[in-house]
Amino acid sequence: MTTQPSSQGVDLTRLPLGDGKVATTPTAGAVDSCQSSFAAGGGATRDGPWIHGDGTWDSTAKIAVAGDVSWPRAGYAATVAGDRRSVTTRDLPVGQTTGVFPVAATDPAYQYDHNPNRITEQSINYDLPAMPEVAPSPACLGLGPIGVLDDGVVVFDALDAAGRDAVAHEVLDHCDGHPERSGAYHHHAVPSCLLKGATGASTLVGYARDGFGIYVERDASGRLLTNAQLDECHGRTTTVRWDGRDLAMYHYVATAEYPYTLGCYRGTPVAPTPPAGAGSGGPSAA
Repeated sequence: MTTQPSSQGVDLTRLPLGDGKVATTPTAGAVDSCQSSFAAGGGATRDGPWIHGDGTWDSTAKIAVAGDVSWPRAGYAATVAGDRRSVTTRDLPVGQTTGVFPVAATDPAYQYDHNPNRITEQSINYDLPAMPEVAPSPACLGLGPIGVLDDGVVVFDALDAAGRDAVAHEVLDHCDGHPERSGAYHHHAVPSCLLKGATGASTLVGYARDGFGIYVERDASGRLLTNAQLDECHGRTTTVRWDGRDLAMYHYVATAEYPYTLGCYRGTPVAPTPPAGAGSGGPSAA
């Protein structure tokens, strides 16, 4: 997230790193991961100067992957029929451009992150409950998409392939996205491109795989909420706008702090059909 510190409830120049904050049970400020081991050497190849030696990082100093690539085939829709919500996407950013991937050797980002993957069109559908319910117990977050944001791009959890804080370590493009090995473009947090348009007290910006909404919420001073205001799944129950009505219901809340969107599923996650990574396609240079 690269918005100005004045719009946040925390100091963006001294954000605590999420490295090591991986739990096997739901824990506030951590990712409850279904994965118990991670690949050594995954993600960025070396730390950038925005990573401090005291366990903090400066999101305002982080560089981005260069480029301005448009995706005219981008498409996203969320529709309700009866008690179900259908969320469909090609996993290409709607109304936004991406950086150039694979990262070019001439790009300053290359010295920190060699990302060799290309962005490819996907075909993803989530059949979600229109009125999700809190499950008897939270569920862990698995690999791949944990939800879809309103720019039509899937969101992964806060971990990179090595189990580190992906938002801090990996060099993303100007809209805070990048592709993984199957070509699925994704975010690890609500990106700056969506944050800048979410200026109200409560703005729905996407859906998690259990059907609950992902919101950008701000206090009376216009600052994002902080981890201290959220539960172990990175959410809370308050009145939000939901399908044209004001309802008191559970929802996830985006923060500038790790784990950024979800720490675990409060509801029951569904599987995408087909899974992310199954599609094909290509870019159009802007």
